[in-house]
Amino acid sequence: MTASWQPTADMETLRARARLIAKVRAFFVERDVLEVETPILGQGGSTDVHLVSLATLARTGRGQRKLWLQTSPEFHMKRLLAAGSGPIFQLAKSFRDGEVGARHNLEFTMLEWYRPGFSLAKLIDETTTLVANVLPSYAGPVTHYRYRELFHTHLAIDPFTTSLEMLRSLAAEHGQMPAKSLAGESRDTCLDLLMSMVIEPRLGQHELSVVVDYPASQAALARRHQDADGEWVASRFELYLNGIELANGYDELTDAEEQRLRFTEDNAERCRLGLTEVDMDEQLLAALESGMPESAGVALGLDRLIQLALGKARLEDVLTFSTPNC
Repeated sequence: MTASWQPTADMETLRARARLIAKVRAFFVERDVLEVETPILGQGGSTDVHLVSLATLARTGRGQRKLWLQTSPEFHMKRLLAAGSGPIFQLAKSFRDGEVGARHNLEFTMLEWYRPGFSLAKLIDETTTLVANVLPSYAGPVTHYRYRELFHTHLAIDPFTTSLEMLRSLAAEHGQMPAKSLAGESRDTCLDLLMSMVIEPRLGQHELSVVVDYPASQAALARRHQDADGEWVASRFELYLNGIELANGYDELTDAEEQRLRFTEDNAERCRLGLTEVDMDEQLLAALESGMPESAGVALGLDRLIQLALGKARLEDVLTFSTPNC
């Protein structure tokens, strides 16, 4: 059988994609945000236990080295911030192993930008404005939800106080899987499962849904703060439309010592789960140590946004060539 060589998306769609990308660039040009390009290979990958980084062995001037395909351009862009770049954005090819489906592709385009001096609230406003500009037919409201509120509403539990045993039981029930299959899973894994199976499909229906105040354990590369209930939470947000997560934004962590600790804890958890350890990015840590300005930053799945804008059923319908499945 002859292998298919044709583009995944039709040419009309690719022209429409080009027009939408031009609108994105114009949005940032009007706001005097510098477009940058950074490498897709780095000395470290994402230690996040929920992401699978791809790596390659490369021959370099220092001999053969393991280099990591970036899951997002975050580490390199933060090094630019530390070097005094000011506000920056990028349309970056990013890679995440195993992510294939109607909303996923191993290789995808991430729109990421950073705003020194911005509060998280100001970045949320800018993000929702951008999305509305790219989706000209969208005229719905923007609604903010607290993470805890969503679990109260849709699952009648408190995500901060409900026992791990109960979370495992609920996740198994909603995932229609044997309870024993989640016996060793962590609290955050169970919460993530419940969020994706029960809550996310209900978000962004006739509105842009902004979710804030995630558990502090889900801060990743974000700061932490105490919420109105005195609970320590992550200083981050996620944006949803039509049940699809579009963007993930942070009040960025600038403390090198704290970031190293989080990378170390991530790798310890990876070992506990039998996952491969990921090299932490020492150059990022050095940049944070030298002094990165306080900034808010956000990563937005550009292919997903284009998929929504053009009303396509699958992500591959807006890609020139999707990841081969055979």
